[in-house]
Amino acid sequence: MAERSTAAVDVADNGGDEPLAAQAAKATSDGVDTQNGRAADGPMPDKDGERTKAAPAAAPEPHSGHKLARRYRLEECVTRVDGFSSWRAMDEKLRRAVGVHLMPADHARARSVLAAARSSALLGDPRFVQVLDAVEENDLVYVVHEWLPDATELTAVLAAGPLEPHEAYQLVSQVSQAMAAAHREGLAHLRLTPSAILRTSTGQYRIRGLAVNAALRGITSETPQRADTEAIGALLYAALTQRWPYESDAYGLTGLPKGVGLIAPDQVRAGVHRGLGELAMRALANDGATASRQEPACTSPEELAKAVAAMPRIRPPEPAFTAPPEYQHTTYQQGSYGRPTPPGSATAQVRPVPPPPPPLQSRTGRALKWGVAALLIAALGLGSWQLADALLEHGTQKGNSGTNNTKTGTQDNPKQSEPGKALPIQDVSVLGGSVQPLQAPRTIDNNPETAWITKEYYNYPDFGRLEQENNGSGIIVDLGELKNVTGLDIDMYAPGQTVEVLAAAADATHPGTVGAFTQRLTELKRAEKKLQATFDTPVRTRYVLIHVTELPPSGGGYRGGISEIKVLGPA
Repeated sequence: MAERSTAAVDVADNGGDEPLAAQAAKATSDGVDTQNGRAADGPMPDKDGERTKAAPAAAPEPHSGHKLARRYRLEECVTRVDGFSSWRAMDEKLRRAVGVHLMPADHARARSVLAAARSSALLGDPRFVQVLDAVEENDLVYVVHEWLPDATELTAVLAAGPLEPHEAYQLVSQVSQAMAAAHREGLAHLRLTPSAILRTSTGQYRIRGLAVNAALRGITSETPQRADTEAIGALLYAALTQRWPYESDAYGLTGLPKGVGLIAPDQVRAGVHRGLGELAMRALANDGATASRQEPACTSPEELAKAVAAMPRIRPPEPAFTAPPEYQHTTYQQGSYGRPTPPGSATAQVRPVPPPPPPLQSRTGRALKWGVAALLIAALGLGSWQLADALLEHGTQKGNSGTNNTKTGTQDNPKQSEPGKALPIQDVSVLGGSVQPLQAPRTIDNNPETAWITKEYYNYPDFGRLEQENNGSGIIVDLGELKNVTGLDIDMYAPGQTVEVLAAAADATHPGTVGAFTQRLTELKRAEKKLQATFDTPVRTRYVLIHVTELPPSGGGYRGGISEIKVLGPA
């Protein structure tokens, strides 16, 4: 039997006493909303959608240690239900954890799962957990996605208590904007539950399972925008009240009292932010009509995002500072340590401590002060003279030679040596492998109209603070063998990117992180549309990294990239 986490045992081991549909109804998770070995606590109400039943299919029998495509090593089965299984795996090529959904190729939903995964991968929005691969081989269909070990499910966050108003505002704002962007591309989630929302260490919310979760479970809807909007409303309601806005308990949250219908959040819990509570009611459906008291219902994520934007901004709570306790002298400092307290006296007598005499007030002290001052003045004068002489000498040498080891940009010296010819490039890859890896070959196709273009990131220019491991991203150039590099000629996708160029040591093999590139070719600075550099002394290397750490503004976010890369060698 394959390994699995304890949270998924009840899902996977029902023993055949009940049919698969009954097991799925009792499962705590569908295997899609599962990470770090933890499953969701209950099913999402299928109010606006239909669940298609899977045709009988032979379940795959993968096991821990099994490899897919000689790359993804399965490590832990987190759940197995409804004809598919979900695993935590290791990408041995990039040495990172990934998630894998696995099902037989003859499964009734295999084709729809592949189509959903490929559509989701094309969106390329960093607010969603990215699909990295979707493959059919050896009678298996598997979908590989990001694994975020440092992120926390909203289910676990709400288990500790309701969110503060500012945090709940960030939740509904980020999720509604992300889903509005997805629906503009024709993609729906249809299973937007607390276990599908992850909060990162930087406070951002990321959504996993876009289109794929519903395809795995066979969930469809005639009104996908309405279904996703109601799901966002349920998330906001749960964040404000720590209660699930339906009669059944789910996701570790207690449901509402039976028979009373949908109750406003401020009637469930005191102190709920009024604007956010009304917004949750506008997003939730109540027998086909809005439960809001005044405003019309929000029927799409786009309308909900606009309603959130129209609200007065909710500021984060001020940090609470406690004043330090007043300093109290000890009995030793008061001069009574070790002395018996006289009978009848309530407190120890405090003797005034005479102030010490002012330092250096004698004749010797005054002479010492003047001597030190004279030495300081002499030292400052000597240092200033030496500094001025060194600067003048440096300026003279620079005026005579006008060159140094590295020349960046356009030089006015007509006698500058030619940078050389372009070296053949064997391969290019994306640093870290997570930012548009399929577009890397566009940087060496000799076509200025194509480029490796990053996703659009929001709030922060440093890749939305999502690429912390390598302090950004970039392109790794493999020259095939050790070469003498004398220059660079790089066309950037857009000006204003903060870039540096590094080279790996001569004995490096397959460097995959910034730390493996130990030779600096250019300084880290903001680049123009074209980045050029020549070196008086050739650099011996096989691997060159164009490292981008910050992106320029683009529309409502930040986006950058690289169009063409030429590494130059001796003429």
